Amino acid sequence: MSAAEKTLTPRLVKKLWIAFILIILLMGASYILITGYFANKYNQATAQRINADVANHLIEEKFQNASPFLEDGSVNKSLFGDIMHDMMAVNRSIEVYLLDKTGGILYSVVLDPSDNSPENKVSLAPIQSFIKSHGQEFILGDDPRNKDSQKIFSAAPYAIDGREGFVYIILAGKEFQLISNNLLEQYFTKLGIGAILLTMTFAAIIGLLSIWFLTKNLRLMTRTVRKFQEGDLEARIKKPENSDIEVFALSFNEMADTIVSNMDKMKSIDTLRRELIANVSHDLRTPLAILKGYVETLQIKRDSLTEDEKQEYIQITHDNVDKLSNLINQLFEYSKFEAEQVTPIKEPFSITELSHDLIAKFKVLAEKKQIKLQLDNPNENTMVYADVSLVERALQNLIENAIKYTEPKGKVIVSLHKIGENIEINITDTGTGIPINEQPYIFDRYKQVNKSAKKQGYGLGLAIVKKIMDLHDTTITVLSKPSEGSSFIFNLPAYQV
Repeated sequence: MSAAEKTLTPRLVKKLWIAFILIILLMGASYILITGYFANKYNQATAQRINADVANHLIEEKFQNASPFLEDGSVNKSLFGDIMHDMMAVNRSIEVYLLDKTGGILYSVVLDPSDNSPENKVSLAPIQSFIKSHGQEFILGDDPRNKDSQKIFSAAPYAIDGREGFVYIILAGKEFQLISNNLLEQYFTKLGIGAILLTMTFAAIIGLLSIWFLTKNLRLMTRTVRKFQEGDLEARIKKPENSDIEVFALSFNEMADTIVSNMDKMKSIDTLRRELIANVSHDLRTPLAILKGYVETLQIKRDSLTEDEKQEYIQITHDNVDKLSNLINQLFEYSKFEAEQVTPIKEPFSITELSHDLIAKFKVLAEKKQIKLQLDNPNENTMVYADVSLVERALQNLIENAIKYTEPKGKVIVSLHKIGENIEINITDTGTGIPINEQPYIFDRYKQVNKSAKKQGYGLGLAIVKKIMDLHDTTITVLSKPSEGSSFIFNLPAYQV
């Protein structure tokens, strides 16, 4: 076993052990308390059921031969002395009370003389319930010697010499309670020690098996995570849906897939960025080399050049400066799109008027190349809801590109058609077309194209168009065949007036 596996989640295992032991101890303590409580109730109910008729027997045997009252109406204390003597010979815990019909205590040997008073009463409700059930129900009654406690009893009614009341016998008196408490304490001590030892033994066995079983999947996940951390990017948790912690297993697998995917993307982007730097360096180097060459020529041969030649060189220099400036502007513009620093401000505007303006702008360039530039269906005013400046930039790049790749006496047509709730914009040319194998990559500035096309250069224009379409949640499609021309098509939402 590796060091990583030896130190597998020690805090978690420790917490599981502590929680498990506490639960077992709590269960053991609860078991002892519940067992003791019901055992005590069981003993009391048994004692009460066995001695339920004691009060009736006392009345039948003692009161038939001698009245509990003297001729002057007072209690026959000597009779009760004999009764207590006889009963305590059998059961020292019994306490006998003579009650009147309201529950007042007329006499008891165990009470102080001041407590033998009808004002000192016992609740009649338990007595009446006991008599009604014939002693078959477990009922607790008042303890005359301790008003805050209740004890098992036996009771029976009497009617002697015109006087009525109850004989009330406490079956578990003060002496019984003392002995019972001592025995119960010893019982709990023995039961507690035995239960704790037994509980700890079973806790150790069950805890070891349970924790091993519960952490099985966790150990598997930890080993897999370690492998992934150490560089095994293919490491995954097998059959995560069967794991006890399915959500974590699935989350790890998804996270690992995402990390690997992001790493691949980062590698791809890094490669593409290197290609971009190389391409941009090439694009910048060409106009810079031309500029340098013509400037040096003007410096060296300024005295031998004619005015026409000087003007020609200056014009070439000026054109290359424009070209260089345009390329740098495109790079800055594209970098803003890449960094997501451009937010479209959408508003309704006439795409027809915008197309007229752009055609007028490129009319001179088109005529110079003998290219017919026109707007299809120019009389219908078509409104769209989009960012006017971004759409203008996209159309300008597409028209400029179309003119660039169209041969003299060719055509460039801008078409606007309403299709459903959208306006379809189509820029079609009769130029050289785009090779089929390069069509998927023309909107991606990072991708390499073949050398012949690269020599002319697609530039960043189409890549910027693609970014503008993305900002408008639409797509641009290219339809092209070599030597037959190209069509660039995209849709914008129509503005409903």
